[in-house]
Amino acid sequence: MTANNPKTVKQRKPGVMNKKQLAHLEKRLQEERNRVMKELGYYDEQFSGTLQSSDGDLSAYSFHMADQGTDAMEREKQFLFASKEGRYLWHVNEALRRLYRSPEKFGRCHECGDEIAFERLDALPHARLCIKCKAKEEDGKDK
Repeated sequence: MTANNPKTVKQRKPGVMNKKQLAHLEKRLQEERNRVMKELGYYDEQFSGTLQSSDGDLSAYSFHMADQGTDAMEREKQFLFASKEGRYLWHVNEALRRLYRSPEKFGRCHECGDEIAFERLDALPHARLCIKCKAKEEDGKDK
């Protein structure tokens, strides 16, 4: 048998990642999940703290209106950051579900079905769309 015989050459199915690549992406997703969970734990500690502990003042209330505004703005900012991290965690968890549910389909664009480049998945392991479809999606949002 020769290497040119298609029956003897083991070819990789197009769009199917090998086990090493899948394991790498699983590890990246788990690392991202752990990082986000740690970050959300930090925000939880900040939200659980009293007004007194947030600014170090002995009184639980700010007496100056400017201090009240600053405290409110800081709490709002922390809430927005925590909300963003929460949404990101949802995307990471969804990617892990897709990976565990059907590893043979992981890395396929949800829009066109083409293979998502491994480099893109390595940089953004929760990506659902290939570069071309993501660009179309973003162009549609701008209009």
